[in-house]
Amino acid sequence: YLKISKLALAFAIIHSKPPGKSSKEYTEYLARTVSEQDFGWKWKVEVLEAEVLRLRQELLLNRISPRFCLENRKQDTSAETLLGRESVNPTSYSSQLEDSGCDVCNDSPFDSLGIASDFHQSEHNVNTSKHWLERVPPLNLRHVSKEQSLSAPVHFLQRLLEIRKLSEGGILQADFSELENDSFTICSSVSQLLDGLTFFYNSPKFPAPGFLTEGVCVLLSLITDSKLSNHVLKKCFKKIEEFKKNLIEIILRNRSVNRFQALHSVSQTLGLIGRNSILRNSLISLLLSGVRQFAEQLLQAHQVQSVYDITQYENICLLCMILEQLLQNETEESNISSSDYGGEEKIKFLKNLDQVILHLSDEFPLFSLYLWRVSVLLNSGQMQ
Repeated sequence: YLKISKLALAFAIIHSKPPGKSSKEYTEYLARTVSEQDFGWKWKVEVLEAEVLRLRQELLLNRISPRFCLENRKQDTSAETLLGRESVNPTSYSSQLEDSGCDVCNDSPFDSLGIASDFHQSEHNVNTSKHWLERVPPLNLRHVSKEQSLSAPVHFLQRLLEIRKLSEGGILQADFSELENDSFTICSSVSQLLDGLTFFYNSPKFPAPGFLTEGVCVLLSLITDSKLSNHVLKKCFKKIEEFKKNLIEIILRNRSVNRFQALHSVSQTLGLIGRNSILRNSLISLLLSGVRQFAEQLLQAHQVQSVYDITQYENICLLCMILEQLLQNETEESNISSSDYGGEEKIKFLKNLDQVILHLSDEFPLFSLYLWRVSVLLNSGQMQ
C-alpha cells in the first residue's frame, strides 16, 4: 500500500507540475511549502501551550490564596506600560559588549565578575514587588517574544514566593497543599524559566543583566524556601543540573571576540548558584570535572606537540576562578565541612595532579597556578 501511495503521489506531482519546471524542482517546492506549514502549526501549538500554562498558574495561585489574587488583580498595572518605561531608559549593557572586556583595574580577579556585589543587589530586586514583571498579560497569539516567555514563569514564581512570605508572617492565609495536587504547573514553570535563561545566555546579544539575574535569584529563592523547595527539587533536579552544565559549556565554547563581557553574566550566574548550599556541591563537582578533563587534554597535546585550543584555554581560566572562589567561600563559611561535595570527582582531580602541574608549568604557568591553588583548597584540613 505504501509503495502504491508513493507511486500515485509521484504521478500526481508529475501531472500537476507547472510548465517550465522540472518534476524535481516542483517536488522540492512542495516539500518546502509543507515544511513551512508544519512550522507554523508547531509555533501555534507552542503559543497555545504557553497560554494554557499561564492560565494554570493563575488558577493554582487562586486556589492557594484567593484573597491575594483578588487584591493583586486590583493593584495590577499594565505590563505594556511598565515594559515601555523600561525601554525608555534601558540599562546600557550593549555598549559594554563593544569593548574588549579586559578589566585591569581590579586587584581581585573574581571580584571583577561582579558576583559578590551584584548578589546583594539581586536579592533586593527579588524582594521588591515593584518591577517590570509585575503583571504578565494573556499571550498574544500573533507574537510572543522570548522576553515575554521568560517573564511569565518569573512572574508566577515571584507571586508564589510573595504568598509564602505573607503567609509565614501571618498576614495572609494560604493553602500550599494545593501544590501536591498540581505539581505539574510549578515544575513546568521552572522548566520554562530554565529554558528561557539558557536561550538568553546562548545568545550573543543579552538584555540588561538584571533581566537574567532576577530570574536566577527567583529560582534560588524557590529552592531555598523550606516549603517550596521539595516540589521543585523532586521533579526538576535533573533539569537544574542540565542548566548548570549548559552554563559551563557556554563559557568553554564561546569564541566571540568580545566574549569576556558576554560571559560576565554567565559567570555571575554560576557564582550565585554556588552560594546556594543545596546546589553548591554538585556545581563544584561539575567544575572539577571540566577543569580536570581540559588539563588532561592540554597535557596530551603538550606531550605530542600538537595544536591546542587557545580560545578554550583562555575560557577555562574563568572556570578556575569561579571554582577557586567557591572553594574559598566554603572554607571561610565553616571550619569543618560536613558535605563531601567532591566525592569521586575530587579523587579524580587530585590523582597525578602534581605530575600534570610539573609538565605544564613552564608553558602554561597561569593554568598551572590555578590547578595548584585549587588543589591546596581541596587538600586543606578544613575542606576534607
